[in-house]
Amino acid sequence: MEHFMEGYEKYCEACENYGLESMNFYLYVKQLTEEQLYAFNEHKKDSINFEAI
Repeated sequence: MEHFMEGYEKYCEACENYGLESMNFYLYVKQLTEEQLYAFNEHKKDSINFEAI
């Protein structure tokens, strides 16, 4: 669940940047499919790797 929490934190940051209210972690995990959760986390991982270059 730790890697989903990292994705959730990124999701909350994005919501804050766009002035949207974020859902709680339980709903975040429940509403998204496992494929969506993994895809979001892979995107986050790729962003971190790009910033390190």
